[in-house]
Amino acid sequence: MKKYFFPLLRKVFNGIITLFFLICLIFLLLRLAPGNPVHKFVSPEFSPELSEKIYNSFNLNAPLHEQFLSFLANIISLNFGISYIYRQPVFEVIMNYFPFTLMFAFIVFFIQTAGSIVLSLYSFKKKNCWQDIFFNKFSLIIYSVPTYVLAVLLILFFSVCLQIFPSAGINSFNPEENNYFRFAAEKINYLFLPVMTLSIIGTAYFYRYLRENMDMTDSAPFTLLLKSNGLSRNGILIKHILPNSVFPLISVAGIEIGMLLSGALITETIFALPGMGRLTVTSILQRDYPLVTGCAFVSGLCVILSNIAADFIKSVIDSRIAGDLIE
Repeated sequence: MKKYFFPLLRKVFNGIITLFFLICLIFLLLRLAPGNPVHKFVSPEFSPELSEKIYNSFNLNAPLHEQFLSFLANIISLNFGISYIYRQPVFEVIMNYFPFTLMFAFIVFFIQTAGSIVLSLYSFKKKNCWQDIFFNKFSLIIYSVPTYVLAVLLILFFSVCLQIFPSAGINSFNPEENNYFRFAAEKINYLFLPVMTLSIIGTAYFYRYLRENMDMTDSAPFTLLLKSNGLSRNGILIKHILPNSVFPLISVAGIEIGMLLSGALITETIFALPGMGRLTVTSILQRDYPLVTGCAFVSGLCVILSNIAADFIKSVIDSRIAGDLIE
């Protein structure tokens, strides 16, 4: 395991540096943006002394460099402060929303990977036939469609025209129950449209990537050798072409699962889901500086950890790249 340790340690160190600069950038952007979050808590009817006390409680009247030094000290101790909106510690607020995003992300990711593999196998078996051409062209069209456009089209068709699924919202979600699959089964009518929105686009993306890899692997010298030895086409496809084609997909899958775990901003906002994406958008609109910083930290951490996990899995599967992880 020593050959994995130093490349992995280097990747973790680079991730920490990236996360640190991300949080510092968020701090500066929030302070440079117009407006002041204190204004919503101060009334003209308040006395000057009370207004000054409220401003001091937010620590936003201090010079910018003093705010930044205080911010860095809190970051080192992983203390993001109290949310302006919820009046609770930031991480407590985030943990009320993150479990839903965790469940939602893994449902979508499972459908994306399973769907892309099934479609790629079927299309490859029908290589150069009309089915293969259709899937290649259609996947390109779907992948090019923005997420919000697909979401609106699904709402228009399934909610407005057919009136089968609700267009937005979801009943109460209690993260303390820890039975996410039961919750998903009970709320499938609420989750169908948002899950399909992300799954359709993700499946098209994975399909195109996997299908191209299968074509390249099919023309590789070792595949031609296997064919010349008389192995069955299905055996070569399942045992050799598919595994070698899926392997490069691990890095792409790591990025995708990281983005899903960080919260699908557009999808969760359109469908009013109680996840990290909607929480992030709400905190930005409400100018909740501590909560925005905490959401950015968790989102960045999810993306970085998923990429590290993907690189580690690749290095374990193929030891030849153990010393050459992505830098």
